[in-house]
Amino acid sequence: MRRLHPARATRAPTTTRGGYERVSIGEYIRLFSDGLVAGVAVAILCAVLSVLVVLKRLAFMGQGISHSAFGGIGISMLLGLGAAGTFGVVAGFCVLMGLCIAWIADRRTTSADTVIGVFLVGSMALGAILVSISVRVRPGPAPGWEDLLFGSLLAVGPADAAIAWIVCAAVLVTMVWTRRPLLFWAFDEASSEAFGVPGQRMKFLLMAMLAVAIVVAMKLAGVVLATALLVLPGATALRLSRRIVPVFAISILVSLIGVLGGLAASFRLDLPPGACVVAALVLFFAATWPVERLRHPATGRGVGADAAG
Repeated sequence: MRRLHPARATRAPTTTRGGYERVSIGEYIRLFSDGLVAGVAVAILCAVLSVLVVLKRLAFMGQGISHSAFGGIGISMLLGLGAAGTFGVVAGFCVLMGLCIAWIADRRTTSADTVIGVFLVGSMALGAILVSISVRVRPGPAPGWEDLLFGSLLAVGPADAAIAWIVCAAVLVTMVWTRRPLLFWAFDEASSEAFGVPGQRMKFLLMAMLAVAIVVAMKLAGVVLATALLVLPGATALRLSRRIVPVFAISILVSLIGVLGGLAASFRLDLPPGACVVAALVLFFAATWPVERLRHPATGRGVGADAAG
């Protein structure tokens, strides 16, 4: 049983029991179709980037970018922006933070982990301050921090679903257009630079794509769990195959099943959708362990384990 959001109440059935709406699977799909449509786009978007994230060991970088979104959220709330404006501000803020982290880390004056940690806590502090100021300046309901942290299917509207598919299409086109230098750099950075691939440009491009992907995934999975969508599908796929085309295909399949299965579990168990999606993806990753042991009986470690570890 799920207590429905007030904004959706006019579309919900009137039969109640104990103060809760009785919603069938068909009614659930109709009520939350925007979230399901956005979920498919997020699954595909994160799956294709996940392979590169695991190969380049950028999981903590993604965590830093995702938490940087708090700063963009604070700015958008202070300005009172709508869905499209909020996405633009948060995405721009995350891209800026990602590029700054990459640029400072490349200068080697400060370790990458330290730079990421500084930007992470600084952006979260900025976001908390700006949100508090916006509540005072713009009277109204306080922001749902649980939704920001762990995602909410109810928060996804038609504009969010459209933005998710636009970003997904843009990232896919970009990856297809730059597939040769990008994949060469991802698999062997040292050799790619010797062959003229601009490594720093590829890194900045990947940072920008990760930033917009994280912003899109935040509505569904929340700030805390968005990065998991950019790690688990690729890590699972790299445990099962070493060939590039099967790896991307497996990553997309695992991501789609994990996202849709997690959303279904969220409905049935009345739990946060982001947590359910990530739990499903973790189960997929854990299920590959016997396969990995069979392929590598000596160590039980392969490409996916090494890259994720």
